Amino acid sequence: MKLTSHSEIILEVQGIQSYITHYHILENVTFDVPKGSIVALLGRNGAGKTTTLKSIMNLVDVREGQILFEGQQIQGLTPYEVAQRDIGYVPEHRAIFRDLSVLENLRIAERKKGDFDAKREMIFELFPDLKKFINLRGTELSGGQQQMLAIARALVPENRLLLIDEPSEGLAPVIIEQLIEVIAQLAKQSTVILVDQNFLVTSKLADYYVIIEEGKSVERGVMAELINDHAKIQRYLGVA
Repeated sequence: MKLTSHSEIILEVQGIQSYITHYHILENVTFDVPKGSIVALLGRNGAGKTTTLKSIMNLVDVREGQILFEGQQIQGLTPYEVAQRDIGYVPEHRAIFRDLSVLENLRIAERKKGDFDAKREMIFELFPDLKKFINLRGTELSGGQQQMLAIARALVPENRLLLIDEPSEGLAPVIIEQLIEVIAQLAKQSTVILVDQNFLVTSKLADYYVIIEEGKSVERGVMAELINDHAKIQRYLGVA
């Protein structure tokens, strides 16, 4: 089932089979991503959501199926070549260079010289704490500030698609609310695929959803409809 018409699709994932060493993690994941939308990948822990993001970035072994970005096949490319297609990835666990300063982290995220200077004003408007603590090392930032820096790093290059994995994990509720506002702002400039175990986060942000269970995409549709389908939420997510 397509979420929207083909002309509006930026990414298509078609029946991918992905492995980590000899473990068969994704057995049949299929979905499409409408341009300018936020699509949430939902499912219980271990269902295959993170592996799906890593498959798009070619960080795991995709042995069957197709991944098309703007109609062009990208599986089989190196992760660097995928990123060169203007696809950004914010992995879980706040992937920053902890011994580098905020400024150094942002500079090193440039794909080409001048990327950060072109985005400086926008990034610091979204993340005022990063401007305030620009000379602090990553280890000196709070967990929320580290997460904001991880997201900001993905904004330095001109990305048309952002993959964001578990941004709210371990954060206080007040920081999560700020994060929701930031991601909503990001979606005005870039298409987003979002993984977050906190259903409150995804339900507030996503236009569409894809449910992954035991390595298979089993349900997909409009998030506004899922929010009112309590039986489906309980069945697949275990959320009351």
